[in-house]
Amino acid sequence: MWTLGLAGQLCWNIENQWFNTFVYAKIAKDSSIVALMVITSALVTTFSTFIFGTVSDRIGKRRRFVSIGYIIWGFTTILFGLTEFAGRGHVGTGAKISVWAAVLVILADDFMSFFGSMANDSGYNAWSNDMTTDKNRGQVGAVLAIQPVIGTIVGTVLGGLLIGAENNYQRLFWAMGLFVIGTGVLSLFLLKDSPDLKPHKEGSFIQQFASVFKAEGFFSHKELMLACITSAVFFISFNVYFVHMGNWMIYRMGFDASRMGIIQGVSLLAASLLVIPAIGIINKSRTPRLAACAIILNSIGLCILSFFIRPYSVHTGVVFSLQNSPLFLSVFLAGAGQILVTQSMTMWVKELYPETSRGQFEGMRILFFVLTPMIVGTIIGNIIVKKGAGSVVNEFGITENIPVESIYIWGAVLALSALIPLYFAAKLYNKRKNRSLS
Repeated sequence: MWTLGLAGQLCWNIENQWFNTFVYAKIAKDSSIVALMVITSALVTTFSTFIFGTVSDRIGKRRRFVSIGYIIWGFTTILFGLTEFAGRGHVGTGAKISVWAAVLVILADDFMSFFGSMANDSGYNAWSNDMTTDKNRGQVGAVLAIQPVIGTIVGTVLGGLLIGAENNYQRLFWAMGLFVIGTGVLSLFLLKDSPDLKPHKEGSFIQQFASVFKAEGFFSHKELMLACITSAVFFISFNVYFVHMGNWMIYRMGFDASRMGIIQGVSLLAASLLVIPAIGIINKSRTPRLAACAIILNSIGLCILSFFIRPYSVHTGVVFSLQNSPLFLSVFLAGAGQILVTQSMTMWVKELYPETSRGQFEGMRILFFVLTPMIVGTIIGNIIVKKGAGSVVNEFGITENIPVESIYIWGAVLALSALIPLYFAAKLYNKRKNRSLS
């Protein structure tokens, strides 16, 4: 669970963290390319999760989808990096940006996302849920919550070091791709399915695929729906600002990739320690309280970023300086909130899955945790960046979209609005827990 999860999260981190800075460095400083990448990859991810989730439910096997998916995922990561050569000769010149390079980088990202979802979303996530019981739910939740954090820490710090001041993205994509391929090959021999996993067929493939969308399927579970809506609203907020955070630190604040990685890595490492006490809170059936506190923490961190962090208030030369302490604090608080929301809401939602349809319901989770937030949040973020003070015309007459601090206050407002559906979801949660105790 740890090895596969970490490999997957490292690969997702590269997509979420470094693909966007790669586009700015090698293709164009255009937030629309980043937005289209995020939106189309979210659509592909969701489609892939539903397809392979339904197949794995029908045949009662997950391991081959995980192993083969990881191997192909690694190859497509390397393939994405090669799109750099399509953009060569256009970046930093007066020439019109190559439309072909932009299209190619978007398609390469979609191709990677399709197999990444097969491996991780419909494969690994459903498999980990097969292994979860009431006795280990808090621990598994901590594992699943801390993996993205470790992936972000290691991926950001190591990624920044591999890229370096010379912007060598090839080192990053080749190293990560080969690592994921190796993990997939290893899992071919070591990964086992849960002994309780059985084939579950409901008519034809198309009938079973569509069953989750019927009124008596996913949408009949009110608590599950409200928990998913809460998550969707929060992660819309996350996608508004996080997609642009790397470019904000590099092109607005003035840090290079390696220093940016250290700031995010150290802050999130400290934030990840909070998953340990959170295990006990989840196991004591206080998940809604944990989620509410996490949302508030996240919003406080975003407010600090918006109101108190400016290019003149940071020290780009010395990372660990007193001058940078507000930046470290804000990233810590925002990261802590995001980590704890992920931990609490993921385990809350997975607890409500029907045993016979975990693969399909994983697709529904992706719909709320990934697709909707990535589309809606990315569109909102793109509008904010393009309308912001950072959008300027360079000496070649090309408009460059540099994110500014206002994006974080919008993220905070959206994050706090998640407390509304959380309130109603918590009432159903507490009612269900009290009923089980009586």
